[in-house]
Amino acid sequence: MNIKKKMSMLLLMFFAVINVNADEGMWIPMLIGKNYDAMKKQGFKLTPEDLYNVNKASIKDAIVSFGGFCTAEVVSRSGLLFTNHHCGYDAIASNSTVEDNILDNGFWAKSYAQEKPIPGLFVNFLVRMDDVTAKVNSALAAVPEAKRAAAMPEITQKIAEDAVKGTTYEAVVKDFYKANQFFVFIYQKFNDVRLVGTPPQSIGKFGGDTDNWEWPRHTGDFSVFRVYAGKDNKPAMYSEINVPYVPKKHLPVSIKGVKQDDFAMIFGYPGRTDRFLTSYGVSLATEEVSPTIVKLRDIRLKAWKEQMDKDVQYRLNLSSKYAQVANYWKYFIGQTEQLKSHHVFEEKQAQEAQFTSWTSSKPQFTSIMSDYQNIYAKYKPYAKHRTYLGEGLLASDWVKMVQQLRQAVYFAEKGSPEDKAKGLKAMNGLLGYYQSSYNEQVDKKIFSKILSAFYDDIPKDQHPKFIKEITKKYWKGAPEATFTSYAEELWNSSALISPAKLQEFIKKPSLEQLEKDPAYSYASNLMPELYMKDNLYPYTVDFDKAKAELDTKYLKALLEKNGNAPIYPDANSTMRVSYGNVKNYSPKDGITYNITTTMDGMVAKYVPKDTEFDLPANLLQAYKEKNFGPYGNNGTLTVGFITNNDITGGNSGSPVINGKGELIGLAFDGNWEAMSGDIAFDKDFKRTICVDARYVLWCIDVLGGAKNIIAELDIKK
Repeated sequence: MNIKKKMSMLLLMFFAVINVNADEGMWIPMLIGKNYDAMKKQGFKLTPEDLYNVNKASIKDAIVSFGGFCTAEVVSRSGLLFTNHHCGYDAIASNSTVEDNILDNGFWAKSYAQEKPIPGLFVNFLVRMDDVTAKVNSALAAVPEAKRAAAMPEITQKIAEDAVKGTTYEAVVKDFYKANQFFVFIYQKFNDVRLVGTPPQSIGKFGGDTDNWEWPRHTGDFSVFRVYAGKDNKPAMYSEINVPYVPKKHLPVSIKGVKQDDFAMIFGYPGRTDRFLTSYGVSLATEEVSPTIVKLRDIRLKAWKEQMDKDVQYRLNLSSKYAQVANYWKYFIGQTEQLKSHHVFEEKQAQEAQFTSWTSSKPQFTSIMSDYQNIYAKYKPYAKHRTYLGEGLLASDWVKMVQQLRQAVYFAEKGSPEDKAKGLKAMNGLLGYYQSSYNEQVDKKIFSKILSAFYDDIPKDQHPKFIKEITKKYWKGAPEATFTSYAEELWNSSALISPAKLQEFIKKPSLEQLEKDPAYSYASNLMPELYMKDNLYPYTVDFDKAKAELDTKYLKALLEKNGNAPIYPDANSTMRVSYGNVKNYSPKDGITYNITTTMDGMVAKYVPKDTEFDLPANLLQAYKEKNFGPYGNNGTLTVGFITNNDITGGNSGSPVINGKGELIGLAFDGNWEAMSGDIAFDKDFKRTICVDARYVLWCIDVLGGAKNIIAELDIKK
């Protein structure tokens, strides 16, 4: 089949939306017109061109990728952004001190001059996207089959560069359907983004780890930023003379509220799903990988939390990292539990049996499932070891710091004058970042406990040579005592681990001294490319290569098998649209969860001075006085609501939009009963947890007194 005919088939399969479950799927905005009839039936009032249009302003122009890890939306003509509190957490925490603790106390800029620059933070606006499958396939046709995977990055990079040649835009090519289709995404990047406001974390993180991934929820998970530009309204690096960006499009904010079955649409940048994972992958995740991740993260979290409760400055320094690690610690617990309770493994097996039956008349696809079985069988004994490398052995900040230090020292000692300056700057940068979260007692404890767990959990015939040597030299009768003893000597003898000693080393850096240091000797053994080669190659490399090839073949077969039935692509950090409705659900027999939560439920959870359920005094006073301004309803104030939209990580901060294109809330979480959603969507249980726009505005207006921010918004009553 020629390329043109093959592309026509793929696009036909992609466009087909007949009989689709409209609540499932993260759809590409450029192609959303084919979903239009289904969306209209659910309450959508706009046109497809209102969502995505290259020639005139559309909703896609009001949605940004926030820092590459979250989503934000433009809500004013002056570049104001709403996103989640947890998306802005690092920016908030890094601007907090014991004396000016905006993380705990909140912050509202009452003028542009008070807004806080955030070095390194950026947003990307999507300019357009184009299908480049034919270009990729044409370039690959000249490459031998065995070399195509290695050639792919160079091919896609060339296509991306050509797409933005002569412009200031940036571009990236992304694959869809496991490299059966390719699109180039063109972005305009703004590097001057400033913090405008945040509620206290007792609001923004209310419920803490206990309520994380749970409904009912009462978290005010929002923060406010602003995009700045040069005086020509084009991207510019931070400068005091920059001005607020004037966007092509901003979202009006509705305070009308939500009710059961209201249309709800979510725009954003979902990070990753793996909906086509086979039963073999599900088994590996639930039996080996996820439990190991949970165990290793638990070691770090417990050690950090113990010290954070004692030391306010340490808590501020570590809050962002702790929140990130804790979030996915609980995620992997829930995912494993729900994959099992929803019998996803068995469902996948049934689908695969049907698929294998279909392939009996398709010899080119006949061996796919047996090939999957074979590669997973070879890889499974090494999967836990590989997880230990990323989540355990490389989890200590000092290990990563020392690994990066060598190049900086090399330049500082042997480079040109310009390189020497760069090397010194890099070393001081590493020191500054490293020492902010360093605590000797905590870091030693984590280091020794992870090594002890590795010794117990990983088969002895897989232990690297350097681990065996440490064990033999320091053995104290038990793994934990052994590695505690090793940690003590390592800290005492190294000039690199302690920030105070490292600072002295940087004053007179020496490559010879670095390479003789015991900390470098240890860290160099963990260089991923060397560690993999010495200990896990070829098991992991062969598996990754074979799985990628099988995945491409499998998706090609599924596209052919499904004919006109729709298959939406996995999330891959590109802009998507999910649509559905405000919807209640029943998690178990006898229980039905309402679509909204209110301040009544929040105050009922209140525990004075608790780290998770405390509340600000002015919130409690306003609640007592029923001071809800124009945002209240029925004598209280709605805090959150749920929809049945399909989202995942990266959608944090995404706007929840009604049928008229108005902002009604911000998506910030999923629910416990559907934690398996990245692998298998469940239409009965999958819910998106959202903070209500009315609560957001109330916190800004009544609690924060930031009337200047409210005045910028286009509020629909």
